[in-house]
Amino acid sequence: MKKSPRNKKQKRQYKKIDVFEEDEQRRIRRITDEFIDGFHKLKNYRNAVSIFGSSRLKPEDEYYKLAKKTAYLLGRSGYEIISGGGPGIMEAANAGAKKAKAASIGLNIYIPTEQRSNPYVTTLLEFHYFFVRKVMFVRYAKAFVIFPGGYGTLDELFESINLMQTERSPRFPVILVGSRYWQGLLHWLMSTVLRRGCISHDDLGLFSLVDSPEDVVKAINAFYAKKK
Repeated sequence: MKKSPRNKKQKRQYKKIDVFEEDEQRRIRRITDEFIDGFHKLKNYRNAVSIFGSSRLKPEDEYYKLAKKTAYLLGRSGYEIISGGGPGIMEAANAGAKKAKAASIGLNIYIPTEQRSNPYVTTLLEFHYFFVRKVMFVRYAKAFVIFPGGYGTLDELFESINLMQTERSPRFPVILVGSRYWQGLLHWLMSTVLRRGCISHDDLGLFSLVDSPEDVVKAINAFYAKKK
């Protein structure tokens, strides 16, 4: 039985990103190359904000619109914008940055769904390895702004908090946007995780919650004004 063209395309697509069968030396070279390329292309960005959120939200969604306005205001305030480079909130962030004539950076990842970079990215990097990409998000960002999202967004949120909690990273603003979306998670952290002693009261201070783009900008500016 012949395979359909769609199945052949899927097989080629998965082969492109499936590097588990590589020998260690080849994998090390690929990882090293991704680090070198990332450091080289991003080294001149010193005032960036990384914006995260779902790839599934459409331009008519309220959070897409909030993300676009947030990136625009940050861009007008002198910040570069880093996103995951794909659709949804990532696209909104890059669109806002481009509208503000700010640097619009996309860190795209090869995944089975073949995420394509959005048209608003002006500086594009592509990665096979999530952990290399995560290093770029943290190393070149002065703040994380977290819009509603799924597993990938939650991963970035909790990793950033954990890096600060364990003092592997200096403190920087981590800002959740959308109290209606995040209130269930925050309730669980306080009523269950904190109550069980798995985190401390101080750990809850590693991030903040706002509802407007203007408050995002104020929170980041206020954080760095205190450090001067």
